[in-house]
Amino acid sequence: MAKIITMGEIMLRLSSPGNSRLVQSDSMDVNYGGGEANVAVSLQNYGHEAYFVSRVPESEIGQAAINSLRRYGVHTDYMMRGGERLGIYFLETGSSLRPSKVIYDRAHSSFSESVPGEFDFDAVFQGADWFHWSGITPALSDSTAECVRLACVAAKKAGVTVSCDLNFRSKLWTPEKAQSVMRPLMQYVDVCIGNEEDADKCLGFRPDADVAEGKTDADGYKDIFRSMAEAFGFRYVVSTLRESYSASDNGWKAMIYDGQTFCVSRHYEIHPIVDRVGGGDSFSAGIIHGLVSGKPQQWALEYAVAASALKHTIPGDVNLVSASEVESLMAGGGNGRVER
Repeated sequence: MAKIITMGEIMLRLSSPGNSRLVQSDSMDVNYGGGEANVAVSLQNYGHEAYFVSRVPESEIGQAAINSLRRYGVHTDYMMRGGERLGIYFLETGSSLRPSKVIYDRAHSSFSESVPGEFDFDAVFQGADWFHWSGITPALSDSTAECVRLACVAAKKAGVTVSCDLNFRSKLWTPEKAQSVMRPLMQYVDVCIGNEEDADKCLGFRPDADVAEGKTDADGYKDIFRSMAEAFGFRYVVSTLRESYSASDNGWKAMIYDGQTFCVSRHYEIHPIVDRVGGGDSFSAGIIHGLVSGKPQQWALEYAVAASALKHTIPGDVNLVSASEVESLMAGGGNGRVER
């Protein structure tokens, strides 16, 4: 069991029921989630001690966000209170030819206005094994970007492994701004996770792949993985390879490189997709679980891909599966037969 720290913004998710459109909905489904919070829930489910670092308002909504993590066992000791509001996002779940849509309402949120020095990172990382953050966090504001930098410095000082899911969001910043912030932060990162768009927009590395046309052959990623590892000193470079046939039907696999060996995972056909939000977060949690547990990189990759494939079948942001369920799918399960 490892002590794992994640840091980011937890948000209120308001989604139109089923596949209905926002303009026709008279009610909303309520969930709480966010990249690093989703990772923490998965890791707690896998038996680790997951701690989430964030800031929420001193209100009933802020408390509800904290409670949404506590119900799954995630530790909230390092969450701060302050600010005026919790960030919100609205989700319209697509189907078939109609893509899903996300509308953000997160400006001036409590976490985005966090101030460097507000968190005692030396205390946070005492006894910790792993620190995970995503590119969404520094995209929120210059102050959260500085908080990430300070957290990384403290993590490395404490001998903690650092992972980053690049997670480029065009609604939060431009590629130019992303690269000016993200590239310097990569000096602290041991495990870099992302996809082809993330690597391009956040770091300026473009693999030889055309996902829109379904061209995700692993050979198109090998040279760029080598270049990224050499440029930033990553111990592992990891990428998901999604083939999006429609909003309801995706191909799903991934690849990992440890500086010597490239590994490609089993390929999954996910159809129909129930909810793909949080799919990348569940993948990151699977990679962390495998590597922090001392498993070979191929095992960690297969675990991550299986876990994230299962997440696509679960409504909401978080992946509510156990380690045994993931390992069952890894072993060849997935026929959907009723378990009695």
